[in-house]
Amino acid sequence: MGIKYNNLKAYRKETGMTQEQAAEALGVSRQALAKWERGDTLPDLENVIKLADIYGVTVDYLVRNITGISDEKHDKKHMFGFSNIDEDGRIMLPPECRKIFGLKSGDAILVLGDEERGIALIKLGKAN
Repeated sequence: MGIKYNNLKAYRKETGMTQEQAAEALGVSRQALAKWERGDTLPDLENVIKLADIYGVTVDYLVRNITGISDEKHDKKHMFGFSNIDEDGRIMLPPECRKIFGLKSGDAILVLGDEERGIALIKLGKAN
């Protein structure tokens, strides 16, 4: 089990940080961070925890290679990547998510929430 290196770069970019900014926040050189992102070297556990904190993800997302759509055909669980909520509370669902679940403009979606487990969306069909 190892860190999915391209995720480190994706998580950093999602936060809007440059390599220099992320390295400074971690207390390491930009070159060290670049080597982690390329997969040349691995960060130690302390830096993995710091990376997760800085990027706003769990350590699991960094070390368990949780990315994209599952490779197993029978697995119906997906992680589609990042979306941001705009100032009006709107969220853009990633294209692959819309494709897999057949979501189109004008579809009604029920939003469910569990304070411990997160938010779920359920497609209801066309809005009135």
